[in-house]
Amino acid sequence: MCGLCGVLGGGEHWTEVGSGAETAPVPPLRRRAERLRRVGLANAVLAHYGLSLGDWQGASYVLSGRTGRTEIVGDLAHVWQTAERMLGRPCDPLDPALIERLEREA
Repeated sequence: MCGLCGVLGGGEHWTEVGSGAETAPVPPLRRRAERLRRVGLANAVLAHYGLSLGDWQGASYVLSGRTGRTEIVGDLAHVWQTAERMLGRPCDPLDPALIERLEREA
């Protein structure tokens, strides 16, 4: 997705749906809090790879590496593809070192 489409929004991705509130409107503050919670969870995994994720105007995400390389990502599903492209290697969610680190932090 190009940066402009990410800003303008192309419809809500399924990963952005509020917890069980799909049938009723989600208040903006709750939607924002849930989005920031998802960013925090993603950062717990991405930190293992030297990456960090930020919310960008509630419409997209900003994925950054240690070198300063930054990319705008439209939704959480594309965060992982972009992370792998930035790193030049797969991000393995079953990496024993990652699991051990997450368990220590929990």
